Amino acid sequence: MYIDASRQTVGTVLNHLRQQTKKPRGANYCLSDFIAPKSSGQPDWIGAFAVTGGIGEYALAESYKVAGDDYNAIMIQAVADRLAEAFAEYLHQQIRISLWGYAPNETLDNDALIREQYQGIRPAPGYAACPEHSEKGKIWQLLSVEAHTGMTLTESYAMWPGASVSGWYFSHPESRYFAVAKIQDDQRDSYAARKEWSSKDAEKWLGPNLNA
Repeated sequence: MYIDASRQTVGTVLNHLRQQTKKPRGANYCLSDFIAPKSSGQPDWIGAFAVTGGIGEYALAESYKVAGDDYNAIMIQAVADRLAEAFAEYLHQQIRISLWGYAPNETLDNDALIREQYQGIRPAPGYAACPEHSEKGKIWQLLSVEAHTGMTLTESYAMWPGASVSGWYFSHPESRYFAVAKIQDDQRDSYAARKEWSSKDAEKWLGPNLNA
């Protein structure tokens, strides 16, 4: 990612994994496939977001638990989770119809939105298409997330408050969700080199995706 529209100075490098499982047909995807390569000469963008519905959630839920009201404690957490997801979805809609404006005439009803019948995706680090959690740290740096929202990351890159969502926005018309699944040793070593990791670090962060 460049620091400005002149595209002369690289500010942040995002690292993603590519599917390596054999398929009867179709491509082995990586999220970088949905961004125009530098060699194309075509300007392109990727967005980042971090939202929460959990400010004050923990204290409020705990107050219900202390009062013996487990039902409302659970409901507070459930509502906070839904608010965070709704906020992320709303921001994505604004990206499509206004901020980037690549789908200004989008008129989808609620069912169509739930089925994600719109152009673009918002994958989140730690999930199937970008399963390596430490990339969340780059979102925090790019957006100064903690300074603006109070949201923090734990040592294992879990978000706090728990009712939080963060990730990337892609607008490519062919962008899609997919699961990286298992990767081979060559990609593990390449990824570790790009992240300047030791073998131990690679085993730690890529463990769920490594072939045993």
